[in-house]
Amino acid sequence: MAESSTFRLKIIAPERIFYDEDVNMVELNTSEGEIGILPEHIPLTTIVAPGILKISKDGEKKEAALLDGFVEVQKTSVTILAEACEWPDEIDANRAMEARVRAERRIKSGEAEINLIRAELALKKSLIRLGLAEKYK
Repeated sequence: MAESSTFRLKIIAPERIFYDEDVNMVELNTSEGEIGILPEHIPLTTIVAPGILKISKDGEKKEAALLDGFVEVQKTSVTILAEACEWPDEIDANRAMEARVRAERRIKSGEAEINLIRAELALKKSLIRLGLAEKYK
C-alpha cells in the first residue's frame, strides 16, 4: 500500500474551527522543542508551546501565531486544540505592542508579587504576534 502524501490538519480554537484541510506538513513548537509532522507520523500527544505554526500544502506555506494548547498526532490526522491561533492579518499589532510593554514593565519591576514566569510568557506571546504581523505587513 502506498503512503499518502497528505494528512488532515484540524485546528480548533475556542471561538472557531481555525483550520480544517488536508496538508503535506506542519511544523510547530511543543514543550519538548520544535517538531515537523509528515504523513504517517507515529502517534503522539504533546503540549503546544508558543511559536509560529507553519503549514505546507501543495508547495505553498502558511504561517500563524499558535500560542498554547495540545496536539494529537495520528497516522492520517493531526488535531490541535489551541488556546489562541491567529493568521498574520488577524493580529492587532497595537494590542500586541501594549502587551509587550506591560510584560516588560512587570519583568523589570522586580516586585515580589509579580509572577515572573507568567510575565515572561506574556512577553514571548506578544513578540511572536509582533514578529509575524511585521513579516506579513
